[in-house]
Amino acid sequence: MELNSLLAVVISVLIVTIGTYLCINALVKSQADRKLWDRKIAHAQLITPLRLQAYERMCLFLERITPNNLILRVAPSASTAPELHQILLREIREEFNHNLSQQVYIGIDTWEIVRNAKEEVISTINLASQEVSKEATANELARQIMKRVIESGNPAVSTALEVLKKEIQVLF
Repeated sequence: MELNSLLAVVISVLIVTIGTYLCINALVKSQADRKLWDRKIAHAQLITPLRLQAYERMCLFLERITPNNLILRVAPSASTAPELHQILLREIREEFNHNLSQQVYIGIDTWEIVRNAKEEVISTINLASQEVSKEATANELARQIMKRVIESGNPAVSTALEVLKKEIQVLF
């Protein structure tokens, strides 16, 4: 009889110990999961506004380097075609360098599309510059650039804006 009662006590202690272990283990896991969730929420609260700002800045960058906007903004400060050419290229590079850090917050493919749009605008300006004489006025170069833009429709900038908008819609 004593063996049976000793065995019952041992089994009872073992059951209580295992139950206690399982409860403590579940509690610790629950707290770890909660801490992880809290960190994810805090991270999202910090990163989401930064990502949103990056998309906004990239859209603004693309709008600012669109040839018609660019020409309207800088043409009055140039009198000759070569001078306008240099000012336009400098403005694009400065805008790009100012927004370079935003690539951290947008997708790799989207960043590449934005870079390609910038390069297409530069190419359009360079080609138009080659089509006018060195003695041409800034207005003549501006007209030639706009002619090229109208002919091409500036698809890279439009495509980049579209991709940015789609990516941000997926994000939010």
